[in-house]
Amino acid sequence: MLDRVIVWLDGLRAARPAHLAVANLRIVIGFAFVPAGLKKLLGQPFTDPGNAGAFHDFLHAFLATGGLYRFVGAMQLVSALLLMTQRFAALGAALALPIATAITAFTWSTAKAPTVIVTTLMTLGLAGLLAWDLRRWAGLITERALPPAPAAPPPIDRRLWAMCGLAVIAIYGGLCVALGEVYRPRKPQPDSPAYFVMPALPLVPLATWIIERRRRRATTPAP
Repeated sequence: MLDRVIVWLDGLRAARPAHLAVANLRIVIGFAFVPAGLKKLLGQPFTDPGNAGAFHDFLHAFLATGGLYRFVGAMQLVSALLLMTQRFAALGAALALPIATAITAFTWSTAKAPTVIVTTLMTLGLAGLLAWDLRRWAGLITERALPPAPAAPPPIDRRLWAMCGLAVIAIYGGLCVALGEVYRPRKPQPDSPAYFVMPALPLVPLATWIIERRRRRATTPAP
């Protein structure tokens, strides 16, 4: 059964659209971890002090732990950066999945939509990213020899997509500096730079796709 799944994944990994989807999923999930990770690493509250209820009470107590709060934030940032690199994304997904799973269990226990929906989708996405690299983890599951891996190079420019992820983080970091705070997505505020910067972030992957496509056309010999 495992052999069949790996062979099927090998076929999927030969498709350029699948690689593009995975690269963008890594960037999206990695970016989702950045604001939360920064908040925790800097020791800033994740919810307003006046909020009450099971969801907010837990976050207040979590903040009060100090070192644990910052440690989780650091791990979120490390996993986000690993996901953005594309090359080390499998390790990033392995680090991020336990964190996302714990957050999802917490939100299912205490929160409502859309928080539950977002955290659940992130966890499912990370599980999918781990499955994408199943060949790397198969040795932990079985000792049998696996089918030989295809020798074809990846059909996308991973370095270019890594630069895309780093550009997204750099733009967000610049926004935080301009605002003087760790910005968390909230209701639109037309008088804030975030009103224009955040909706423009998806243009970075779009520009990356256009650049890569033009490079591929320039290097592909004419029939």
